[in-house]
Amino acid sequence: YVNSALIKAEAQSLGFDEGIALNDDGTLSEASAANIFLVKDEALLTPPLTANILEGITRQFVISLAYEELGLRTIERAIPRTELYTAQEVFLTGTACNISAITWIDKKPVGSGKIGPVTKKLREIYFSIVRGEIQEDDPWMRILTPIKYASEPLLAG
Repeated sequence: YVNSALIKAEAQSLGFDEGIALNDDGTLSEASAANIFLVKDEALLTPPLTANILEGITRQFVISLAYEELGLRTIERAIPRTELYTAQEVFLTGTACNISAITWIDKKPVGSGKIGPVTKKLREIYFSIVRGEIQEDDPWMRILTPIKYASEPLLAG
């Protein structure tokens, strides 16, 4: 948790919303509390689990979603920092940030400087699934866990 806090604090002290951690060899690891993806040449790129990243549930879900819904393969490999500047799109995934587009890196626009079509489509599908806005017979229903709420408040004594 200390590393995550330091990454975030340093990024904010430099005027950025988020920081991206690098491994000792200069390749991408992850953001302070999220996994990172690049869209490049009709594929998703993301650091492998061996790149000092958290094996995120949202990360794995997005890998499946990209393939099943958009036909995009995900390549897990070491990603040099320079690829951030040539990516068509960059986004983060995580429990807190869901799927969040990165539109600027080091004060340079990523792609058009706006959310890209792949990130936008993944977000739309992702939110329709997690909000339960899909049909009962949709294959993604298997990942949802229905929650029943008590009709009366529960009291702790």
